[in-house]
Amino acid sequence: MDRENSLSASAKTASKPLLRVLQGEAVWPPPVWLMRQAGRYLPEFRALRDKADFMTRCMTPDLATEITLQPIRRYAMDGAILFSDILVLPWALGQSLDFVEGTGPVLEPIRDRAALARLSAQRVAEATAPVRETLRRLAQALPSATTLLGFAGSPFTVACYMVEGGGSREFAVTRDMALNDPALFDALLDLLTETTAEMLIGQIDAGAEAVMLFDSWAGLLPPSQFRKHVIAPTRRIVERLHTARPGVKVIGFPRLAGVMAAEYARETGVDALACDTGADMARIAAEVPATLPLQGNLDPLILKAGGEALTTEARAIRDAMRGRPHIFNLGHGVVPPTPPEHVAALVETVRDVSA
Repeated sequence: MDRENSLSASAKTASKPLLRVLQGEAVWPPPVWLMRQAGRYLPEFRALRDKADFMTRCMTPDLATEITLQPIRRYAMDGAILFSDILVLPWALGQSLDFVEGTGPVLEPIRDRAALARLSAQRVAEATAPVRETLRRLAQALPSATTLLGFAGSPFTVACYMVEGGGSREFAVTRDMALNDPALFDALLDLLTETTAEMLIGQIDAGAEAVMLFDSWAGLLPPSQFRKHVIAPTRRIVERLHTARPGVKVIGFPRLAGVMAAEYARETGVDALACDTGADMARIAAEVPATLPLQGNLDPLILKAGGEALTTEARAIRDAMRGRPHIFNLGHGVVPPTPPEHVAALVETVRDVSA
C-alpha cells in the first residue's frame, strides 16, 4: 500500500509543474501564478463583491471556491491559492475583526495580558472549518495540472495587526511592545506559532498540496529582532509541518527582508523562498543552494503598466532564473487597477519560450 501511495504521489507531482519545482526541479518554462490573482482587478470578482462583505466571502465555501477558480479559468495559472486572509486566524482565536471600506482591517488591539487571555486556541479548528471545506471543493474542481496552495500569515506579521489594531506604515506600537514588554509579545508569538501550524495542517489535510507563509512586515525589523521574531517562529512552524505532513512543501515570503533573505531561507528550513519586488534574485540565487526554489519577483506596477516594459522585464526575470527551480510570480500582490489583459499578456510571455 505504501508503494502504491508513493507511486500515486509521484504521478501527481509529475503532472503539476509547480509541484515539480517545489521538489527542486528546474522546469522550463517556469510555472506561473500571482499573489492576489483573485481580486478586484477581475470584473467577475467585482460582480461577486457586492453580494457579501469580505469575511462572508472568505468564510462561505461557495463564494471562496468560485473566487479562487476565477483566475484559473481565465489564465490557466499553475497555482491556485485559497481565497482567504491572514487575519482569519486572529478572528478564529476570538479577536474582533471588521474590514472597513477605505480603511482596511480594524481589530480590537491586544495590548495586555487580559486581552491575550481572552483569545482561545481551542476555537480555531471549528471557526476555520469553512476554509477547509473550500479547500476540499477546490481539490475536486481544479484542473489536474494546477497545484492547490494553502496559506497563513507568519506570526510576526499577524501580531502586527493584532497589537496595532489595524494597518500601519511602521507598526510602532507592536515594535515597542516587542522591546518593552517582551514577555507579553513572546506569549502572543508563541500562541500564533502553534495555532498557525495547526491551521496549516488542517489545510493540508483538506487538500492543500503546498502552503505559503506571508511575512509582509518582516522587513521592519533590524537583524537581531528579525532572527528572533521572524526566523525563529517560522522555523518552528516549518519543523512542525515537515514532521506532521512529510513531503508537503512550504514557501516562505519574508517581504522586504533585504540582506536577511538568504539567512531566512537557510535558517527557517522553508522549501522555497518568495522574493519581493526589491530583491535581487540573481544575488540571492548565488547565496542559497542551487536546488532551493525561488519565487518571484515582477513589480506589480510593471504588470499594471503593461506594454513593452512588461514583456521585457518578465523575460529578463524568467531567463535569469533558467536552469534553477523557479516559480514566476510578482514581488507583491496584483494591484486593483491592473487591466486583466495585462495578466493574460504576462502569462503568455512567461510561457512563450520561442522569444
